[in-house]
Amino acid sequence: QVQLVESGGGLVQAGGSLRLSCAASARTVSTYAMGWFRQAPGKEREFVSAINWSGTMYADSVKGRFTISRDYVKNTVYLQMNSLKPEDTAVYYCSMGAVGGNLAGRYAYWGQGTQVTVSS
Repeated sequence: QVQLVESGGGLVQAGGSLRLSCAASARTVSTYAMGWFRQAPGKEREFVSAINWSGTMYADSVKGRFTISRDYVKNTVYLQMNSLKPEDTAVYYCSMGAVGGNLAGRYAYWGQGTQVTVSS
């Protein structure tokens, strides 16, 4: 059973930056697709970014501000978030799946989430 553990969330002012990390319990980061999703209070979970063997993809709302990357040695995926806005406030979830993409149903494993709060 793969376990995903997110870290790096916190409180930041608008315009600031945070880097989220997602550590996988098995050596799967290099062979599986990894995704980041977020869920704000009262809203459905939404796609943020993903990375697989063919490249990266981003939601339009974060394109140009967020960058996804992975470290094969550390078996960790990162989400660098710059120019943060109050509307980025949400719980951010790391996920892992065989195919990936922007649909949550394509990911079989999920982390527990990390809170990101952006103040105005």
